[in-house]
Amino acid sequence: MTENNTRQGGIPGKDMYINSGYLFNSRVPFREKKKPLRILSAGTYQLYTWPKLPTLRPRGRVDWQIIYIAAGKGHFILDNQEVIVPAGNMILYQPRQVQNYFYYGADKTQVWFVHFTGREVRNILKHYEIPTDGYILHTGISREYEALFRRMRDELVNCSWGYEEMLTYLFRALLMTMHRHMTEKAPRISGFVQDEIERARIYFDEHYNEEISIEQYAASRSMSTSWFNRSFKNAMGTSPMKYILDIRIRNAQVLLETTDYSISDIAALIGYDNPLYFSRLFSKAKGLSPSRYRKVFREQFMAVIPDGEE
Repeated sequence: MTENNTRQGGIPGKDMYINSGYLFNSRVPFREKKKPLRILSAGTYQLYTWPKLPTLRPRGRVDWQIIYIAAGKGHFILDNQEVIVPAGNMILYQPRQVQNYFYYGADKTQVWFVHFTGREVRNILKHYEIPTDGYILHTGISREYEALFRRMRDELVNCSWGYEEMLTYLFRALLMTMHRHMTEKAPRISGFVQDEIERARIYFDEHYNEEISIEQYAASRSMSTSWFNRSFKNAMGTSPMKYILDIRIRNAQVLLETTDYSISDIAALIGYDNPLYFSRLFSKAKGLSPSRYRKVFREQFMAVIPDGEE
């Protein structure tokens, strides 16, 4: 079941966005005693102008829950104290733990969640070294998390063949991703800088084929260009412009290898109006012109395809 662009109570509006999926289209949680792992629901909440979204479950739930703060912040009452949890963290609730938390529209909060159950949940969490002796998991911000939550939600909504098996696969992928981020070596930069660089990286990944001004981007985040360039290079090992160039060249390679688009079309698709300029950049990066690269690739590709399998 999905609820799109609805207010609390189901009134259509733009105050709050909800999109969730539920196993068997049921909101009633249950405790799974036979299967090792079962995903019961997943989805997202995003507040725009809705003033406050509270949740109070004095007796908790019978299942487990992970909440990922993707943007803004959440206010959680943990051990009788209010704790403000910013983006880049997750909350793990165990069965029967009191749940008391709320989000404010002023914070522009977005959260993703998943509910799960099963006789082997505790052992599965232990396998991925997910702590169960507290609530807050410092996982960092990553678009991988959102992609996995989104796919779990979609599987619950669409119920395609094998969807329950896919759900357990995606959930384990989420735990593995969390483990990797939580056990990385301590960075040399602050959490604030990490969040800003991750935000920039995601923006560049999604807009690489548009005209991007590093100066304008830095200014939009209230940062000086020199500070942003230096921080990005310290975190990513390359400058922002080189990072964008690498994405463009990598995607140009794919287009040259898999399509018959003209060099001018490919240049435009990856963000260059001038095909000659694109050709110079590509040649410098790969040692071959785009047309020569395509020719060499196809000659090598055809040479390894057995007869009759073209």
